[in-house]
Amino acid sequence: MAAASHNPYARSPNPSRRSYDSSSVSSATSPKPPTQYLSGLMGSTLTTSTTTTTTTSSSAASATATPATSRSNPAQAPHPIGIPPLPSSSSQCSFQPYTPVTATSSAMGRDSLPSGESVGGTPVPSHAQLPSSSSSQAQKRAYRQRRKDPSCDACRERKVKCDATEMTSCSECSSRSVKCQFTKETNRRMSSIKQVQDLEKQMQRVQRENSTLRRLMQERDGPLDMDVDGIEQLPLQLPEINMAPKHKKRPAAMHDLARARSNLRIFSRGVWKPPAPFRRPATPELRDFQHLLPPRQATEPLLRAYYASAHTMTPIVHWPSFQQAVDNLYKPGSSVRVPQTFMSLFFAVLAVGRLFTVENEQNRAYSAAHLVETARTLIDPWNNEPVLDNARTLVLISIALNELNLKSAAWTWLGSAVRAAQDIGLYSESGPWPIIEGEMRRRTWWTIYILDRSLALELGRPALIDDSDCDVQLPAHVDDHFIHDGGMLVPTGAEPLTHSLLAVIHVVRSYTALGRALSTPVIAPTRLATFDQHFASCLSTFPQTCDPSSNAALSPVLLNPLIYLLHARLLLHRHNLMPTCPPDVRRTAIEQCTHTALETASLLARTTSALPEGATALLTTHIFRCTLFLLLTGYLEQASSCIRALGAINEHRDVAAPCGRFLAFFVSALGSKKAEYAAFLAQAAPSGPSQQQHAHRAPAPGALQDALLRDEELLAYVSADLQAGSDTAWVWAGGEREPPPAPLAHGGGCNGGREAQPVQPRGADQPDERRALGVGIRRLGGA
Repeated sequence: MAAASHNPYARSPNPSRRSYDSSSVSSATSPKPPTQYLSGLMGSTLTTSTTTTTTTSSSAASATATPATSRSNPAQAPHPIGIPPLPSSSSQCSFQPYTPVTATSSAMGRDSLPSGESVGGTPVPSHAQLPSSSSSQAQKRAYRQRRKDPSCDACRERKVKCDATEMTSCSECSSRSVKCQFTKETNRRMSSIKQVQDLEKQMQRVQRENSTLRRLMQERDGPLDMDVDGIEQLPLQLPEINMAPKHKKRPAAMHDLARARSNLRIFSRGVWKPPAPFRRPATPELRDFQHLLPPRQATEPLLRAYYASAHTMTPIVHWPSFQQAVDNLYKPGSSVRVPQTFMSLFFAVLAVGRLFTVENEQNRAYSAAHLVETARTLIDPWNNEPVLDNARTLVLISIALNELNLKSAAWTWLGSAVRAAQDIGLYSESGPWPIIEGEMRRRTWWTIYILDRSLALELGRPALIDDSDCDVQLPAHVDDHFIHDGGMLVPTGAEPLTHSLLAVIHVVRSYTALGRALSTPVIAPTRLATFDQHFASCLSTFPQTCDPSSNAALSPVLLNPLIYLLHARLLLHRHNLMPTCPPDVRRTAIEQCTHTALETASLLARTTSALPEGATALLTTHIFRCTLFLLLTGYLEQASSCIRALGAINEHRDVAAPCGRFLAFFVSALGSKKAEYAAFLAQAAPSGPSQQQHAHRAPAPGALQDALLRDEELLAYVSADLQAGSDTAWVWAGGEREPPPAPLAHGGGCNGGREAQPVQPRGADQPDERRALGVGIRRLGGA
């Protein structure tokens, strides 16, 4: 069936020109981390509570240390990670993953072990402590292998099999009463090679055991205070592209229990509920809501705006069926009675659509806050039998509240959405369901998963959904216009997929591992490289236009989902700004964050004019974070383009005005710091005959920039909402004895007072803030 028969609106401009069958991403590993990360927090390997594991680890460590001291050519220390210089403002930006320099280990020496060490790496007791001959004969040389084992001199000359052990002579030498010895050069050389191989194998085994112990202890007790070397060895669990979640085993049918099922449905009422697919659906109460319906000319633009914005990322509504139901509501001369759950979903769709449309005479009376409130009043708070429309309504209300910069309220409503979805079994691949309902259930669950992970990462809070509980397939690679009751039918020559839900899912599924990484004091370079490689693989699932190296025009429909990837990469590298990181690590973090900021500025430069009304709250805050790093590192042209984008978005997103206020303050603080350091560096110029000339000479740009990047106050400002987390903030330490701040007159809060007055017009104070921001930029450029 052609899409035009069901869809009166233009198709979403999001053609996917790439296959989603990307290859898996292997974890980047490195033998040793850079020297600046070695904090020396762990002087020895972890040990288990059993005597066996302790003895094995200690023996291997002892055997490993001895040859290292006798090497003639020890391995060179690994060099620090090489970070390329920041690109010029005219160069094209692209992803620049970490590529840590690995140290090449030199060949081990060929000297034989001392007499107190065995070839296999186990210390040999002295002659006074040798065991009896019966027990010693059971011990074979650890390095003996078939056809390659060195034989004793006598057996080698006679070309017979040698069965000598570590402690006893071979049977041939014993029967002939000759000395069993290894003196030939070939035997000694082969013995040394086998010794090295055995030691390397034992070292690898001990490292694997320690990695397992660290992982188990971290899962049981939380993050451990360990060095970066230990952190690098912990396995990263990043899901492969297009890899479905692991399915859970369910009991198989053994007998015909139809009568038992019927009795349980009847007599379990009030005690427990059967699984969602086997419940008897309650008959919905149909009511007439004609008195609540907005005029048709007011709803049509809102529905088109929803379809062209939110539906391209979270297609949780089967649009042909939904459009047909809406047409029935406005059918002239008829009073259609519908369930209350559908009406709440209808108003939630209108509320989200209102946020992505321009205000005009037709929709001025229906603000987003008014539509959200109407949807809320239609939700039954005592509903004990939720359905799919309940979960979808709660999801859309959470999206609307987040776009209105009411993040705490959105987090609360998202919790209700998670519980409703779990109650109806959206997290489990169960059935049978009709084709349309089954696909909408999957898309609704994955949308809830995306909101849960992204809000948890944004607010620094624990996620509500555990990955091990997700037992549902990924959404189909088909638009909802091609999903029918008879199956999924794509006409010949039609583009099967235009939404970005799958691409966003691939990115957000890595947020679980990203959250664990952000809970550590410092993220090791190999971890950063692994994440960057995974993000590069995720980038391949987006359309070709989203590539940073492309020059094609980019619509907000494509930029909004791509921001999930850039946002995660910025937060990943920004974490190493914490004071627990060494200075060079913090400098590297600034450079990597600036790379991401330059990529974002490049994408904004080729975004279409529809950006202001199409930008999401996540895109707005990401532009704000990028602007901070661009201002700090001196990329004023790219920072100005980001600020202009924020000024245009201000009329549509409530979070833009507080971001502009903070940027105006940061520009002023940065200008003051720049003037202060310039004066200090000028005074520190060398004295001599030309001292007066040096007094008027501007300091070297490199010295001034280096001073700015080391300033702790500026680093606290540029870290922005990193100071909002209880585990990541460091600026509040020592402020417990300070007097509490005075309450704001208009309600205040992290949302700039919007929580107290959500219906307040957007951007009322933006002209003054924009003017102050422009003055600050001019002052910064002239300093």
